[in-house]
Amino acid sequence: MNDEVRIIEIKKSVFEANEKDADALRDRLRKKGVFLLNLMSAPGSGKTTTLTRLINLMKNEYRIAVMDADIDSDVDARTIAETTGVQAIQLHTGGMCHLDAFMTAQGLDSIENIDDLDLIILENVGNLVCPAEFDTGASKNAMILSVPEGDDKPLKYPLMFQVCDLVIVNKIDVLPYFDFSMDKCVENVHYRNEKAEIIPVCARTGENIEEVAKWLKEQISSWKQQ
Repeated sequence: MNDEVRIIEIKKSVFEANEKDADALRDRLRKKGVFLLNLMSAPGSGKTTTLTRLINLMKNEYRIAVMDADIDSDVDARTIAETTGVQAIQLHTGGMCHLDAFMTAQGLDSIENIDDLDLIILENVGNLVCPAEFDTGASKNAMILSVPEGDDKPLKYPLMFQVCDLVIVNKIDVLPYFDFSMDKCVENVHYRNEKAEIIPVCARTGENIEEVAKWLKEQISSWKQQ
């Protein structure tokens, strides 16, 4: 009997392959001069509403397209296209709870006139676990944490907050009705990622969305100078 057992680290191999794909995709987008923002969150956090507000603030200055990822339906892509007028495509993941770099590249190949764009926003699948594990090839990562979810989310889902450059705290209009401390939220986010920017907003009313637009413009400008 052979006592030697061959062990294959599948997860490590998958992640390493994806990281190579992600780096290649970043190089491709840089050559085209296209900034890719990966936006993540749990379901119901207000991603689409936030994006609608953000795009309407920026679309006269930047040429924008959106990729909406979901397990099924084209609700989000239709909403973005109808409320902002920018190009929006829907990506179906076939039941998978995340996008990886290869899937992101497939989506990019479906965008019309990509060379003429300045900014592409990827609205990732609503999930706080899987999307954080896979590098999509994005220039920057952002996530939305809504007040009803609680200020302890960074403690429960550490990787999501560790990989994000920006944390948008949405639904601040309902702060009086939930046991949510903004100070504690900031403390918990910075416990996981001291470099993360934090911007509280209300996507429903548009409050502070201009601060998100300002942050994104600064990131695009800095990225172009690298």
